[in-house]
Amino acid sequence: MKRVSFLRSLLITEPLIIIATLVFGSMSLIVSFFDPTRHKQNAMARGWARVLLAVSGVKVKVEGLEKIKEDGSYVFVSNHLSYMDTPVALANIPVQFRFLAKRGLFQIPFMGWHLARAGHIPVPRGDARAAVKTMTLAAQIVRDQGISLLIFPEGGRSRNGEMRPFMEGAAYIAIRAGVPLVPVGLKGTREVLAYGSGNIRGGPVTLRIGDPIPTGQATIRDRLHLTELLRHRIIELVGEPQSEPNAEQNLPAQGLSDH
Repeated sequence: MKRVSFLRSLLITEPLIIIATLVFGSMSLIVSFFDPTRHKQNAMARGWARVLLAVSGVKVKVEGLEKIKEDGSYVFVSNHLSYMDTPVALANIPVQFRFLAKRGLFQIPFMGWHLARAGHIPVPRGDARAAVKTMTLAAQIVRDQGISLLIFPEGGRSRNGEMRPFMEGAAYIAIRAGVPLVPVGLKGTREVLAYGSGNIRGGPVTLRIGDPIPTGQATIRDRLHLTELLRHRIIELVGEPQSEPNAEQNLPAQGLSDH
């Protein structure tokens, strides 16, 4: 059975994903020259995500959409289990949002072109001062353009399913932008595409949206408390016991996605 799943992934799923990425990436690049609001590019990204999930055999159950508004501005904060997390969020959270992603992703053909033209935000690693500037810029974009951000605050995918310590970047940005933090819990994406695996399997995935956490009265000093609250809320959404983090929280500018 595992061999059949591997062969299907290698011979059918992965080629279809590559083709979809090339097609939607090219379309997004062309549309970007006539799309100052980037709404059409966002629609292209959603289309790509839905095709990817369909060819992968991933069925997503979404809970809690009534807690957010399609025209609202938020900082969404999610646990990070798999490369499949990004298309699951893109296809199922009906809000205009951008990603924070490591700078190296912007150098990948088609994907990098789309990320840059669609307004996603590159975050440098290993340079705390530059990262803080990027977080400040991200907060300004959220505030001025009325869009949302999606952040994976663990700084990378979980290798074993255990939630890693959260970095404080999401709380920092939300406080500076004056928008609510929204916890998002993902379940099942690790079974679809595990860390270090190239075998994409179909299966059920659940995306749960928690109650927004207001930041209007918060100050930068509150970022650690908000980060801890977010982690506990996401643990509740995921519904599985997690060990307590034993690492110190990092600088507020270092929460980003490796998707």
